[in-house]
Amino acid sequence: MTNIQKLLVMFVTFCCLMHFVGCGGTQPTAQPTQSPKPSVRIDGHAQMIETLAKIKQRIPQENNFLGNGDLKKLRNQYASQSDLADVERGNLLFEIGTKNVFLGNTMEGIAEQEQAFELLSHMQTPEGTQDRLLFTLGVSYMRQAENRNCIENHTSGSCIFPIQGNGVHQLKQDAKKAIAHFTVVLKSDPNHLPSRWLLNVAYMAIGEYPKSVPEEYLIPPSAFDSEQEFPRFVDRASQLGLDFPGLAGGSVVDDFDDDGFLDIVVSSWGPADQLRYFHNDGDGTFSDVTDASGLTGIYGGLNMTQADYDNDGDLDIFVLRGGWLGTDGFHPNSLLRNDGAGHFRDVTFEVGLGKRALPTQTAAWADYDNDGDLDLYVGNEGYANQLFRNDGNGTFLDIASVAGVADDSFTKGVVWGDFDNDRRPDLYVSNMGSDNRLFQNLGNGTFANTASQLNVVGPKDSFPTWFWDFNNDGIQDLFVASFSQSLTPVAADYLGLSHGTELDCLYQGMSGGRFIEVAEFANLKRVSQPMGSNFGDLDNDGFLDFYLGTGFPDFEGLVPNLMFLNDGGRRFLNVTTAGGFGHLQKGHGVSIADLDNDGDQDIFHELGGWFVGDAYGNSLFENPGFGNHWITIKLVGTESNRCAIGARLRVDLGDRSIWRWVNSGGSFGCNPLRQQIGIGKETRISKLEIYWPTSDTTQVFEDVDADQFIRITEGDDRIEVLPWKTAKFRREANGSSHHHHHGEI
Repeated sequence: MTNIQKLLVMFVTFCCLMHFVGCGGTQPTAQPTQSPKPSVRIDGHAQMIETLAKIKQRIPQENNFLGNGDLKKLRNQYASQSDLADVERGNLLFEIGTKNVFLGNTMEGIAEQEQAFELLSHMQTPEGTQDRLLFTLGVSYMRQAENRNCIENHTSGSCIFPIQGNGVHQLKQDAKKAIAHFTVVLKSDPNHLPSRWLLNVAYMAIGEYPKSVPEEYLIPPSAFDSEQEFPRFVDRASQLGLDFPGLAGGSVVDDFDDDGFLDIVVSSWGPADQLRYFHNDGDGTFSDVTDASGLTGIYGGLNMTQADYDNDGDLDIFVLRGGWLGTDGFHPNSLLRNDGAGHFRDVTFEVGLGKRALPTQTAAWADYDNDGDLDLYVGNEGYANQLFRNDGNGTFLDIASVAGVADDSFTKGVVWGDFDNDRRPDLYVSNMGSDNRLFQNLGNGTFANTASQLNVVGPKDSFPTWFWDFNNDGIQDLFVASFSQSLTPVAADYLGLSHGTELDCLYQGMSGGRFIEVAEFANLKRVSQPMGSNFGDLDNDGFLDFYLGTGFPDFEGLVPNLMFLNDGGRRFLNVTTAGGFGHLQKGHGVSIADLDNDGDQDIFHELGGWFVGDAYGNSLFENPGFGNHWITIKLVGTESNRCAIGARLRVDLGDRSIWRWVNSGGSFGCNPLRQQIGIGKETRISKLEIYWPTSDTTQVFEDVDADQFIRITEGDDRIEVLPWKTAKFRREANGSSHHHHHGEI
């Protein structure tokens, strides 16, 4: 196995992830970042800026995904060891070329791969070597085709699957070369499903699918048909200047300056990648206010989540770092405190959240002890998870071990929900490579893992997860997605072939705190491979739909992101292609929210891969509208936490009820905490009920008008109607920002 292959295998193999053996050998062992001693008064923001700057400086030497330190070693080895056998030199040169492609030096890398292939094609090599090299070359040419067409000449249809219309490549030569390579592989091995999949995608890219695809390799168009008609959502990100290029990262959509309009904060995992804050100007445009908001120098972040941790009436942001990096991932997370006007200051070290930095990309807020302030659970990768209890005066203490929730598995998703309806938040932990956990809150400061007892331990290789009520029966359900990392099961699934890959689970909540697994019944037994994902109500019918951001780190992971429409709480229908949601780029932070205040929910999607050469811009899919009614509700806690996380809403429409719990949605990407609820054709709500778990009180409001933005404060019997101004996206905004070079490496 080549060193480059080892680099990729580490994503699949837990042991490789933990030991992190890359192209240049074993990485230096780092130590968790320690916060300064509390006895010394420090400027925590300056301390974080300095810490992140040092991590950024180490990229070339220590980061095999973004740095060129190991590439230099490979080149030195190639230049200095001329006595190597020709096969060894050819393999080494191909490895150098592949590394260059990963680093974004695509044409240079392809030239080296071609040279190496030509050298090796005249030699005796192990069976399958030529097919492997040709497939890798085909993938490299596909990436170059994306660079020249989807990025440098971006359109609203770029990389939208199935590629058609203005998404078809204008510069076709690279995709044609990819086709040639995949065809040779398939002639040698007709059952090589990754080549078959990418061959069909490449023919789409040049506008010759399905007519020019050899019949024996064709994946028929019918395989991609949506299961119901659905209006098309158009990507407006480039018109609005929101498609700033980045790698895998998170997104939070919420109102950070309390002006009634939803803003967007986006991260990219690279330690040189600046966190970005796009302010919603309320007139159909967004402004990049990163510098003015005090975020300059806040780098990295594979994911984020928002909450009002200090109960001061504004939303703060917690940024997660180090995920996938194993012992090189001891990067501190960031708690960014908002001053109420959208200006932020990093207070991580000051509040006790920087004492031990561990690799992570998932966290969730809840008031687990019902004392009126929000606590924080952080899921780490291969190290004990952390439960930070908020002491109410601005500091946190890790009590995970005492509480019984210090799971030391490889955690990829964490969510809170009250599955047994006892007003105490319970905790679900999604682990990759081991059983998932359901920590039931016992109400005495401790938790018990009841996952095995309740049969919710799977999938074995899971990633994103969330609590929700998909069938509006007032009981929380649980979605847990599987994360297989291969094109083979994707192609097999579309072709109706067996593949044996683990599939997603949908656990329907039942009375008495029980679950039954209903994914097959709900039409969800299919290969999805999601990372970022979230749920919302696209058609305002009162039932929650969901969007999966798919893919895996290797460049070949070009698979469509998926949208599922909730069919009345009975089943889900795939409407990916009809709605134009099938973006082929790697999908991460997903936020579903009404970004233009027109009464329906749009989709913001942070896109981009893991390697520096796999950057892409964000998407914003505008909802065309369905003519249904809605209500948006902002809850304000008094005895409960101020931003009302954990509160339950019930909307009675006479013949049915709609249930929501205040949270940010899934475990990778964040929706607004204010709740926008679709009510179909109804124009009035017969009864609105708010349950506050902390105070164990219920507020009831009758005969509430639809299509308005209201605020309800705990203990106050008034409904405050808030200003609501539509801010339809402007079409004349500046074009794509994709021409920016990614990163500062």
